[in-house]
Amino acid sequence: MLVQGAIVAAIYAALTLVWPLSIGPVQCRISEALCVLPYLMPSAVPGLFVGCLIGNLISGAVALDVVFGSLATLLAALCTYFMGKHKLPTWLAPLPSVVINALVVGAVLTYCYEYGLSYGLAVLQVGGGQAIACFVLGLPLLQLLIRNPKILGPNHNM
Repeated sequence: MLVQGAIVAAIYAALTLVWPLSIGPVQCRISEALCVLPYLMPSAVPGLFVGCLIGNLISGAVALDVVFGSLATLLAALCTYFMGKHKLPTWLAPLPSVVINALVVGAVLTYCYEYGLSYGLAVLQVGGGQAIACFVLGLPLLQLLIRNPKILGPNHNM
């Protein structure tokens, strides 16, 4: 499980750093597609948190963004994990990341940076980017893993 978590962290951080829309007032982190993984893999919870923390630190985010953005990812990952554990419909798996990040990162972008965004606009922008990453990219990833459980190895919620 430790290795799985470390792999998730490394992939998340790498995708965050190479994708140009990972930071700034308009965000669509393709790394957020991985936020569906806790639905099947408990090891993805700490992996996503650490990956987000590393990605935020290396990208030069302000301290409050590093802390609250990473905690938002952790909270969303925990919610997604419990959704999988309780066998909620898979199409709901991206929802915690979309909602929690929209609200938390929207606040961070509004109050910690000088982008001139209202909170409502920031929530819409972050939520839209999250929806693209999590539903358009993450949900197909989740379906692929459900159809091919051997990819995950022995430690998963299936």
